[in-house]
Amino acid sequence: MVLVFMASVVVCVRAVSKHQADIEDNDFAEFEEFDEEEEPVVKDDVNERQKQPPPTSQGSNKQTPKEEDDEGIVEDEEDTEFEHFQDEEEFEGFDQEKPSPKAKDTPDLKITKVPLHFSTSWESFYLEMLMVVGLTVYFVNFCIGRSKNQTLANYWFQAHKELLEENFHLVGDDGKTEIENMGLIKQSESVYTLWCSGRTCCEGMLVELRLLKRQDLIHVLAHMFKPSCDQIIIKAFMNQEDMDSFVFALANKKTALKMGKEMADISTYCPEKKNVDKYGLSNSFVAFSEVGEVTSAMLDTKVTTVISKFEEYIEYIHFSDQFSGPKSQDESQAAKPPEVVKLIMFVFNIPKQSQSVPEPMKDMRQLINLVFYCMEKVKRFRLTKEAKTKTERSRLKVEEAFLKTTHAQRVEAAQQRRDEKRRLEKERILMEEDPEKQRRLEEKEYKRELKKRAPKMKQLKVKTM
Repeated sequence: MVLVFMASVVVCVRAVSKHQADIEDNDFAEFEEFDEEEEPVVKDDVNERQKQPPPTSQGSNKQTPKEEDDEGIVEDEEDTEFEHFQDEEEFEGFDQEKPSPKAKDTPDLKITKVPLHFSTSWESFYLEMLMVVGLTVYFVNFCIGRSKNQTLANYWFQAHKELLEENFHLVGDDGKTEIENMGLIKQSESVYTLWCSGRTCCEGMLVELRLLKRQDLIHVLAHMFKPSCDQIIIKAFMNQEDMDSFVFALANKKTALKMGKEMADISTYCPEKKNVDKYGLSNSFVAFSEVGEVTSAMLDTKVTTVISKFEEYIEYIHFSDQFSGPKSQDESQAAKPPEVVKLIMFVFNIPKQSQSVPEPMKDMRQLINLVFYCMEKVKRFRLTKEAKTKTERSRLKVEEAFLKTTHAQRVEAAQQRRDEKRRLEKERILMEEDPEKQRRLEEKEYKRELKKRAPKMKQLKVKTM
């Protein structure tokens, strides 16, 4: 009996100990259910939990079938929570709207063949080719035109060098202390100058060759529509005592019209044109003369013979003791009279047949001789008493007219200064802050105005008997 009792006690103790061990292992079982209900369950987490093995107790490595059934039941409850998302009746066509990326059909891409940028066809570069051709033509014309102008200037200088050296001590002064280049001075590709000095009756002579701008293609094309020619301009600056007071000019009709409008001395002292038929010259020339005896003296037989022979060469001849160049565009702004010089001026055209060979250029030597002849003639010529009085009177009138013009300008400028001063004074009175001082300034200004308006009276002293 004792053995049976002891055996039953041992069995009871083991059962109690095993029950206590199960209780200790599952102390937090009831809290795990609350954690699972509070956390948002995601479908992916549920699947991972399904894959993980169920938790085991510390005392045993195996689970009872009852525990496995219990855990399986919990997991089934979690899965049923999101079963309504997969309900076909509630979400009809849900799987078809979002097909998997693998189920999409790949688009049919068509690659277009793009041609290369640099095409082998020259038709794409016609604009560039035209520009290259244009630049090439311009450069070639520049070189040819510059060379031709240089050759033409050298032709003229070689043809007249000996004659110039006979009449001047120095030919080709470049303005430097030590002359480096005795000859023509190149001002531009179409302008050459030559200064000569060392002769009686004149301070010096300036020769200017104004050639066509053959180096400029645009000017060459314009020359085809409006022909022009090369010119030689000769200016001899006379001494003050070697030229009398007169103005005279001879020009072709086309140039004379322009000179009468633009040249200051001609438009002032001899605005009327006169015919030169009685002097044996062609009708293509007209004369400007301040005094009639000047025309008779200048156009003698020798001069008219050379002019008639080289009629196409001569543009105009201009003798003046009041030469100041073209008229000023704004005469009202002239504050002082223009500077005048005593000068004789010749403008000759170079014919086309003289531009290619040097031999015809030598024919123009007679025109240079005409310049020297006129210089000596002007030096010897003197006006009569009546003509001298007339020219002096005309110059005095011009001077008085200029003084009147400048006086009116000075009066106007003085009036503007007074008005500006009065305006500043009024502004100063208005800006004064003290009313009493402002009133005194206004009274002072009013008295000044009354004094200016009052008639001026002279005080006479009367001697008593």
